[in-house]
Amino acid sequence: MLKAVLFDMDGVIVDTEPLHRKAYYQMFNDVNIDVDDALYESFTGQSTINICKRLVDHFNLEMAPESLVSIKRKHFTYLFENDSDLTLIEGVLERIKDYHANGLKLVVASSASMPNINRIFDRFELNQFFSGKFSGADLEKSKPHPEIFIKAAEHTGFHKSECMIIEDSTNGIKAAHAAGIFCAGFKSEHSSGQDYTLANVIVSSFEELSFLNQKLFFNETT
Repeated sequence: MLKAVLFDMDGVIVDTEPLHRKAYYQMFNDVNIDVDDALYESFTGQSTINICKRLVDHFNLEMAPESLVSIKRKHFTYLFENDSDLTLIEGVLERIKDYHANGLKLVVASSASMPNINRIFDRFELNQFFSGKFSGADLEKSKPHPEIFIKAAEHTGFHKSECMIIEDSTNGIKAAHAAGIFCAGFKSEHSSGQDYTLANVIVSSFEELSFLNQKLFFNETT
């Protein structure tokens, strides 16, 4: 029986990807590196520090990864306060309220930094619905490693078999699979180029994940 839902944030709760992309490419320009689309898409679901470590290795940069993180976050903070592109994913607030009203425990498990998670939750008044928040930036391993989902599931107090993860990225879905937790792959216009092969179920709208609907398919597939 489903008792808890673990949400990724970027691409699932909020569409921060346009802002992150702008911030990353401003940082790439600042340090004079040329990141193609294939390389950028491979970053989806990973923490900023791990992405910057990859960039340092890939481009043989003399800068520390932490310096790249600082530059990118400076740009993101400015965009967060000044860019009008930031919106919740269509249907997610209704679904969050649906789950909460039906007694499910909700936790966010995101590769975003905790300050960014808090910014989103404060801006859209989501704290009232969630019992916990986990940031991959605070952990040793980033998605596709399962650490964040294992910790988030433990936080709920329920067995992994009673939890569901909602993810939109290849790395996040791999992490859910490695954690041994049922995963709904959320395939939307904001998650192009991702691999949903390891997801237990694939949906393209939050309407498909209503409490009534997902109770049915969760019980049928677990």
